[in-house]
Amino acid sequence: MPDIVKEIISMEDGRTIIIETGELAKQADGAVVVRSENTMLLATVVVSKEIKNETIFLPLTVNYREKYSAGGKIPGGFIKREGRPSDEEILTMRLVDRVLRPTFSESFKREIQIMISLLSYDKTVLPDGLAGLAASSALSVAGIPFNGPISEVRIIRSNGKFIINPSLDQLKKSDIDLIVGASKASIIMMEGEMKEVKENEFLETVISAHKAIKPQIEAQIRLVEKLSDSRVFFFERQNSINLSQNKILKKELFLFSYEKIEKIYQKFLDKKTRSIQEKIVLNDFKKNFLTEEKTENKEAFIDQYFEEIRKKIIRNLIFSKGIRLDGRTSKQIRSISSFVDYLPGVHGSALFSRGETQSLTTVTLGSSLDANKIDNVIMENQEKFYLHYNFPPFSTGEIRSIRGVSRREVGHGNLAQRALKNIIPNNNPYTIRVVSDILESNGSSSMATVCAASLALMDAGIHIKNPVSGIAMGLFMENEKKIIISDIMGEEDYFGDLDFKITGTQYGITACQMDVKIMEGITYDLINKILTQALEGRIFILKKMLETLPKHRKKMKPNAPKIYTFNIPKYFIGSVIGPGGKIIQEIQSCTDTNIIIEEKDDLGFIEIIGKDDEKIGKAINKIKKIAFVPELGKIYKAKVKSIKDFGAFVEISKGVEGLLHISEIGWKRLNNIEEELHIGDIIDVKFMGMDEKNKKMKLSRKVLLPRPNRPKMNKNKKI
Repeated sequence: MPDIVKEIISMEDGRTIIIETGELAKQADGAVVVRSENTMLLATVVVSKEIKNETIFLPLTVNYREKYSAGGKIPGGFIKREGRPSDEEILTMRLVDRVLRPTFSESFKREIQIMISLLSYDKTVLPDGLAGLAASSALSVAGIPFNGPISEVRIIRSNGKFIINPSLDQLKKSDIDLIVGASKASIIMMEGEMKEVKENEFLETVISAHKAIKPQIEAQIRLVEKLSDSRVFFFERQNSINLSQNKILKKELFLFSYEKIEKIYQKFLDKKTRSIQEKIVLNDFKKNFLTEEKTENKEAFIDQYFEEIRKKIIRNLIFSKGIRLDGRTSKQIRSISSFVDYLPGVHGSALFSRGETQSLTTVTLGSSLDANKIDNVIMENQEKFYLHYNFPPFSTGEIRSIRGVSRREVGHGNLAQRALKNIIPNNNPYTIRVVSDILESNGSSSMATVCAASLALMDAGIHIKNPVSGIAMGLFMENEKKIIISDIMGEEDYFGDLDFKITGTQYGITACQMDVKIMEGITYDLINKILTQALEGRIFILKKMLETLPKHRKKMKPNAPKIYTFNIPKYFIGSVIGPGGKIIQEIQSCTDTNIIIEEKDDLGFIEIIGKDDEKIGKAINKIKKIAFVPELGKIYKAKVKSIKDFGAFVEISKGVEGLLHISEIGWKRLNNIEEELHIGDIIDVKFMGMDEKNKKMKLSRKVLLPRPNRPKMNKNKKI
């Protein structure tokens, strides 16, 4: 029998989380199973035995995949096996990667691959809130040196109460949805969406999440302590051998380039010019230092050391002189310009520029047929609002092969979509596709997307609840000194200690994404200070946006589709469609519209799409005549269609006939109905309701006629 070691975490709501190792995937360097209720994840980690000195970045790869069998499903489409990862899987990979990456030392140069698989899903616990715990546990039992353990939880607020690791049904009823990653001491990563919540409510959510994370970290520590030394594969904390051999190289590069780069940075140049001058300095050094016999394995180290020098200069200028690369103060926002209706042929567009970051965003309106269909292990859903973010290489002056949508593009697009989704009105009949193309980038491109998308939605005539702006905050920490900066540039993101993106309306936060770049993480007090400074920046940006377009347009563009929706009783669906679709096709043809009919509960949901309001009106009238439902007590003009001994059949709307009983034709007794009515007569009748027995209409003409006076009785008449 395998030597199984496990730990149990008790949650405040009575549920438990079990971490177990020793039974599955024993040839991996570390493997754990994490289980909450019947949701189970397997996380494995394998570390290369070789050191990769040539890489600047930590060679960490996180993969997360959901087995369709976990939810009792078979993959759709022609290929009946799991294929490329879905957007939802990619987003979970990013959540785990972002919380783990800063916990590794810069000297750790071994390749690490973490693979997380959803093995079982029972709909009561969403798996993404357990993925970080599973990955950290696998790293811990493998004995890999990192500043952990860490963990992540998903926290929501529903009806004023916090729920940790909720179900999908609970998630739908929440006004705060946040993933928080942390060590025992501090917060490392956050991402989520909110419905315009205040900063203090946001911070309260973070604190509650951290409280739930701490027992998960303690459980990982206990799990490792239970393992014998022979079960733990220890990796030495070994620096790169070649790094010590290249101290001379590093010193020479420092002496050659430091002052030159520092002078360049103090000129406050634009990004492109600054980059060109940096490359000139770097290439001059390589020409002078690198000879044929010295070139081998040296150039990669020079590039790495040059990045370290750039980082040192940028941080030193901020700490010692309070200077940023573009000359701004710590709270100052870059220059902003924006235009709407930039592309006259689309349904809505906006061009938003902040500094050297520029987003051209379009809005396209469609019908329910254009909804984004999601069909994965966790959910089957249709998104009527979705946003796509594109980051082409020319936006940073690079040449790069394009192989589909990158993880970064998926992540940035999802953040912007979450920032805006809750300000779309609930009664919006359109499917809305927003596309942001980043034409120029020097930091905060996802926040430029949020600003441009808000303007583009208003330009398209969408009655959004409130416009949204976004800002990316940065942080530089050295010993006890901490400098918070607003609206960060690319280098400030790359060489800083934090990237905290916050979006919101004038009333509150709608989304956030925070990544800490240092192992220490940040405290609650520091988060609060960043939120306060970010609010000031967000409102400033929002005011600039509203100078361009203060409110959504009252009318949509002439080329935008018009959509009208209404319901009819379910039993009329067949009549509207007609035999073989004949009737609905005729209506579409003569009104130049597209008509969609969907059965929902006891109703038929009608959606009419066209560009001409008058023609749409004709289509509506035709359908309403077919699906005519009389109103109780209403008087209708009725045409006598046929006469029987017991009454007359009258038509109160096209194709809608009812029986006018002989007793309801008039007040006098009739021996022959034709004494009063003839075929083709137009009369007034009143709808009196439906007969509960035979479900037929009850009509009356009599109640609309004056009641004749009864003859007075002769009291003297003898009987």
